[in-house]
Amino acid sequence: MAAQQPTHFERLGLPRKFDLDAAEIERNYLARSRELHPDYHQQSSTAQQRVSMEMTAALNDAYATLKHPFRRAEYLLALEGGPTAAEHKEMAPAFLEQMLELRMEIEELREGSPDAPGRRTMEQQLRKRRDAFVGDLAKHFAALEALPPEDAKRRDLLAQVRQVLNAAKYVEGLLRDLRAD
Repeated sequence: MAAQQPTHFERLGLPRKFDLDAAEIERNYLARSRELHPDYHQQSSTAQQRVSMEMTAALNDAYATLKHPFRRAEYLLALEGGPTAAEHKEMAPAFLEQMLELRMEIEELREGSPDAPGRRTMEQQLRKRRDAFVGDLAKHFAALEALPPEDAKRRDLLAQVRQVLNAAKYVEGLLRDLRAD
């Protein structure tokens, strides 16, 4: 039987949870990176150098995933057996209508100066909304952590996490569009 691959959390020596300190993620990444980096294994055998490169690539992937809250949530949701974006697509019509209105407003703002006050205001509003989604995710994952694995409520919470992530993707897309020139 093949050995199970360590999770991104295990690779970085972090607890398997959503609410992580960004500085701790960075510290653990840098510490492990120094241990594994191929430059420190130049005198090792070719096989050991290859293993060092593979482990460094996996560590970099873990860091890239866990340092970003929405990627971390996606990853944790997958580990918990939650629905994928393809499995849970539905969004509230009122939310979708609001996103469409914001997109049209952004298109109007993009026709003006990149330094226009309206553009900065829109970006602040979208960032605030994105930060609220991060807070929602933290609450949902904390509730999940408190439930035993066999609890039937887990499925509902996982669906709620997916709903928040889907909504967050819309807001991230709007921010990206607002910044594009």
